[in-house]
Amino acid sequence: MPMEWVMMAYLLATSVMIIVTYVSLPNPGLMVWTRVQALLVTVVLWGVYRLMPCRLTTLFRVGGQMALLGLWYPDTYELNRVFPNLDHLFAGWEQTLFGCQPALVFSEVCHWPVVSELLTVGYVSYYPLFVGITLFYFFWRYDLFERTSFIILTSFFLFYVIFIFLPVAGPQFYFKAVGVENIAAGIFPSLGDYFGKLAFEVTDPQYSLPIPGYKDGFFYHILEFTHDAGERPTAAFPSSHVGVTVVVMWLAWECRNRWVFWTFLPFAVLMFFATFYIQAHYAIDAIAGVLAGTLMYFGLRFVFGFIKK
Repeated sequence: MPMEWVMMAYLLATSVMIIVTYVSLPNPGLMVWTRVQALLVTVVLWGVYRLMPCRLTTLFRVGGQMALLGLWYPDTYELNRVFPNLDHLFAGWEQTLFGCQPALVFSEVCHWPVVSELLTVGYVSYYPLFVGITLFYFFWRYDLFERTSFIILTSFFLFYVIFIFLPVAGPQFYFKAVGVENIAAGIFPSLGDYFGKLAFEVTDPQYSLPIPGYKDGFFYHILEFTHDAGERPTAAFPSSHVGVTVVVMWLAWECRNRWVFWTFLPFAVLMFFATFYIQAHYAIDAIAGVLAGTLMYFGLRFVFGFIKK
């Protein structure tokens, strides 16, 4: 399937990068082994499909690649840590554009539990949204299922490529590293290779700011769990949470079922604001995510049509 070839291309390109930067990486052997595992999973799922070609085994192939995204996201940090950090530039642009840091101000002004829980619901809906639209196309628009899976998964890999070569950690890590008092005073120091030299344990409070919001909230605890399980000082610009959600919304509009679109829309809006409310992103990351997601959706629709000609 085209989405499997995209994964293979990403695997090959990043493998070359591992070889080139081998001596600068802390765990190159583990990164190579991760790629071997991803390749084995892909081959096995393809082999099962060849033995039993049907819709169910096709779904397994797509589901397998979606599950592997959990490996590729933290992997971007291992690769981009060889480049100097750029947060000082993005925080400066944020200040110039808004006259403040929305990631600091928003959670302070809107500190009420109901606002915190609603925005947190939006943020943690990320996974149900892209899995949900994929399953909708599988059950009700199977004629477009392969294209849908290609658009969603390729969008992820395009974001990962950007994250590798554009190392922006986001407010939760950058503000902690340079001091919130400096940020509030409009001082944005360059950190160089600070993040690249640290053996990160993101649950350690010395490395990241605590997540703002209602700490006794049910959805806040879900967010804490997902954050501690896979967050890294990477992938801030543009926001892939917002970008992939925008791709999902375009697919929801296209599916000819307006109930799907209007059901997803509130979560997408909450997602946008939640990204900088919880200090995972700058506001400009969310804005760029909307633009990037739209470009990816229409661009990948064209690419898939070209491939299938």
